[in-house]
Amino acid sequence: MSGVDQSERFPWRKVAGAAFVPTAAFAIGEGAVIPYIPLIAGDLGASLAVAAVVAAMLTVGQLAGDVPGGSVVARFGERPTMIAAGALVLVALVIAFFARDVWMLGLAVFILGLGHAVFGLARHAFMTTFVPIRYRARALSTLGGIFRLGMFVGPLVGSAVLGLGLPVHSVWVVCAIGTIVAILVLVVLPDPASAFERTPATTGTIEVVQERQHVWAVIRQNAKVLGTVGVGAAVLALARSARQVLLPLWAVSIGLDGVTTGIVIGIAGGVDFALFFLSGWIMDRFGRLWSIVPALTLMGVAFTMLAVSHDLDAAVIWFVAAAMTLSIGNGFGSGIVMTLGADLADRQNPAPFLGAWRLTVDLGGAAAPLLISLLVSVASIALAAGSLTALCVAGAVLLVRYLPRKVE
Repeated sequence: MSGVDQSERFPWRKVAGAAFVPTAAFAIGEGAVIPYIPLIAGDLGASLAVAAVVAAMLTVGQLAGDVPGGSVVARFGERPTMIAAGALVLVALVIAFFARDVWMLGLAVFILGLGHAVFGLARHAFMTTFVPIRYRARALSTLGGIFRLGMFVGPLVGSAVLGLGLPVHSVWVVCAIGTIVAILVLVVLPDPASAFERTPATTGTIEVVQERQHVWAVIRQNAKVLGTVGVGAAVLALARSARQVLLPLWAVSIGLDGVTTGIVIGIAGGVDFALFFLSGWIMDRFGRLWSIVPALTLMGVAFTMLAVSHDLDAAVIWFVAAAMTLSIGNGFGSGIVMTLGADLADRQNPAPFLGAWRLTVDLGGAAAPLLISLLVSVASIALAAGSLTALCVAGAVLLVRYLPRKVE
C-alpha cells in the first residue's frame, strides 16, 4: 500500500459524522430563528434600534464563548464539548420561548451565541488537527457550506411555520429540534478522536497535546498576526454579521412581511450554499487571498446597493438584488475564516490559538449589530449600509497587504 497517497485514505465518512452532520442540524435550527429575532423583539415592544441590539446579543454571546472555549476543548475533548454546548443551547431556547420581556429575549439570544461559539470552536479544533493540509481549504469550505445549507433551509422552514399560522416564537421549537438532532448524532457515534489518531493521515505527524494556555496569553504571543490578518478576517465577520442583522431590519423598514422576508433570505442562502465548493477549490488552487478579497468586494457592492435604494419606488427589487449579491460574496468566502485560523494555528495544539483567533474575528461580528443599532438610532439605516461599504474596502486593503501567500 506504499503507493497509495495517505491523504486519499483519509476517512472522510468519520469527518462527516463528527463535524458535518451535527453542523447541518445546528445550522438549520439557527437559520430558522435568525431572520425573526428582530420581529420577535418588535412583538415584545422593542424599537428598530433596540431590536438590533437584541440581535447583536447572538454575536456578543459568541464573543464571550471564545474566551474559555480553547481551554474547555483542550481539557475535555471535542465531542464532549460539542455535546455540552448543545445542552446549553437548549437552555437558551427554553428561555427564548417563554420570554415576555425584551431583556429576557436578549439574555436567551446571548446564551444561544455562547453555546454556538463553544460548539464551533470544538468542531474547528477537530478539523484543524485531523484534516491533511492539502485538503484543508476544501474540508473547511465544505463545513462552511454545510452551515450555509442551514442558512438556506432554516429560513424557509421558519417561513413555512409562520405560513401555517403559528406564532412567530414557534421558530424556537424548530431550532430546538435541530439542536437535539445534533446532540443525538454526537452521542450515538463513537468518539472519532481515538480512530483518527490511528489513521495514516495523522499517525507520526500530529500529536494532540493537552496543554492549557490562557487565551489572553496567546493573544499577546500572536499580537502581530491577529492585529493584521485577524483584523482583516474580523472585517469579513463584521460584514457577515451585518448581513444577518441588516437584511431583516431592512425588510421591516420597507414594509415586507415575515413570510416574504424568510423566503428572500432563504433563497439568498441557497445561492450562498451553492458556491461553497468553488470557494474551497479557489483557496487550494490559487491561494486564500483569491477567496477573501472578492468576498469583501462583492459584499461592499451589495451594501452600496442598499444604501442608495431605501427610498426608491423599487426598494423591494433592490433589496432582493442586494441580498443575492451579499450571498454571492459570502459564498466566495465559504470556510475562509476557519481556513486562515487553521493555517496560522499550531498543528499539534490548535485550540488555544483558535480561541484567540475566533475571539478576534468575533469582535468584528459582535461590533456589526451594535454599529448598525447606533447608526440607525442617530442617523438612518441607509447610512449604516454605506458605512459597511467603507469597512469592506478597508478590510480588503489590509488583507492584500498582510495575508501570507504560502501555507506552511
